Amino acid sequence: MKILLAACNAKYIHSNPAVYDLKAYAAEFADSIEIHEFTINQTQDEVLKELFLAAPDVLCVSCYIWNIRFITAWTKELKQVLPGTAFWAGGPEVSYAPETFLSEHPEFCGVMIGEGEAVFRELAAGYLSGEPDLSTIPGLAFRDNGVIRLTGLCPPVSLDDIPFIYKDVELFHHRIIYYESSRGCPFSCSYCLSSIDRHLRFRSLSLVLPELQSFLDRKVPQVKFVDRTFNCRKDHAMAIWRYIRDHDNGVTNFHFEISADLLEEDQIRLLGTMRPGLVQLEIGVQSTNPLTLRAIRRSMDFERLARAVRAIARGGNIHQHLDLIAGLPYEDYESFHRSFNQVFQLQPEQLQLGFLKVLKGSRMHEEADTYGIRYKQEAPYEVLSTQWLSYSEILKLKTLENMVEIYYNSGQFQMTTAYGICCTGGDAFRFFERLAGFYEEKGYDRVSHSRMERAEILLEYLGSLPETRDDRSSDLLLYDMYVREKLKSSPSFEQDQKPFEKAVWSYRKEHRIPRTAHVEVFRDGRVILFDYERRDPLTNNAMAVDITDDVKPLTG
Repeated sequence: MKILLAACNAKYIHSNPAVYDLKAYAAEFADSIEIHEFTINQTQDEVLKELFLAAPDVLCVSCYIWNIRFITAWTKELKQVLPGTAFWAGGPEVSYAPETFLSEHPEFCGVMIGEGEAVFRELAAGYLSGEPDLSTIPGLAFRDNGVIRLTGLCPPVSLDDIPFIYKDVELFHHRIIYYESSRGCPFSCSYCLSSIDRHLRFRSLSLVLPELQSFLDRKVPQVKFVDRTFNCRKDHAMAIWRYIRDHDNGVTNFHFEISADLLEEDQIRLLGTMRPGLVQLEIGVQSTNPLTLRAIRRSMDFERLARAVRAIARGGNIHQHLDLIAGLPYEDYESFHRSFNQVFQLQPEQLQLGFLKVLKGSRMHEEADTYGIRYKQEAPYEVLSTQWLSYSEILKLKTLENMVEIYYNSGQFQMTTAYGICCTGGDAFRFFERLAGFYEEKGYDRVSHSRMERAEILLEYLGSLPETRDDRSSDLLLYDMYVREKLKSSPSFEQDQKPFEKAVWSYRKEHRIPRTAHVEVFRDGRVILFDYERRDPLTNNAMAVDITDDVKPLTG
């Protein structure tokens, strides 16, 4: 008897801790359980071949909104060549409407509902001992002579009872490590499935800290905590933050999703003592509209959040990623405009503009008609329109989102973008909105572009604005280009460097500047040395040193 756990990840660099948790929790049956991971970028034939050759007796698949269409496409075909295999589904995409899922996908004989560890162990025990009595296993939906039966919910497990899945960390080489120190969420945000799980539990620090040390010992590049609100219990968060600071190996980065408005002064001070690049924070703002926050049952004090974000930013050592969601109740186009600008003014390293997903099982799913929310009927169930936001406005926000990703979140055009925003009255939303319109007007949105082409389009756009100066725009864009990488060829907007070659060569020889570095003379007279051997741990930008005074006598 062979039981196979299948995971379908978005990218190879991702991993699926859920299937490893299931196998670890059913350790007494480990010899009969295999794990196979795929990505949604693989062909259906590749997946079919691998699973057919594995020939499992029981196949259990982990389902999410981003992989469900991929999974149901190949399971339908796989059932034809493995007719004797029992197909089971689990995960958030199937847990909240299991009857519907089973009626639409007859190849599956059942669904594991909610947390899977205890359910899977009982199911595995039943199959390995013969034919399981499904009616005695809590947490299942299954077919019984054409009738779909539910066995109720399985009680939540203690996180301390789940074995550590990364004892052999080499299995996850070149992949992100996902780690869970708590499960559940104390908040009730109506768009989020985590709010359904009111059983907030924590893994004991006596287990957590040695497990984190194992990552540090092996110099794992990144550990991403999947705790929904990592800092909801102060002592737990502080203990972990102190530990990773005091045992820092100079390499590993830890990612946490937090509520910044919960941070207190001593927590901010502790974060300020971290090595630059040791920690990065993801902070969900979602909206700054009080009516919206009330409607989605989100408890958030934006002024307090803003103070915390600014205080952390002053430390210059922590990457902050702030999130907004478009399509929430009471948020019209201008309201979202205000929310965007208020968050943008905090100058996070990244500002993620997302769109509401109306998830099965969420309160927002129940309230969608009340708010006139129309959304895609297939995963990922993304918003199409609301009472306050039309589909045409959603489309405008989509193009704006693309500009923010390219010209802000990439970190590749920081100086030039800041200049453009400043010259257009400081309204970041309008800047990106009009840049998106420029792309559409010129037809640039219909084809893909290299980084250099993106730069030239930005320069062309700035040149169309009466408030900007061409020489200033060119200098700033040139700086942005070289601070990221040593270019193989000179940009079209670079001034002729030949008149300065002798002076620059003399400087390089006198100061023994390595060939890997670059020296650029700008139109405004500045001379900048870009040292690519030394980079900012937060931005990955080269160290830029103004050497104008040293070179000027030679260039003058």
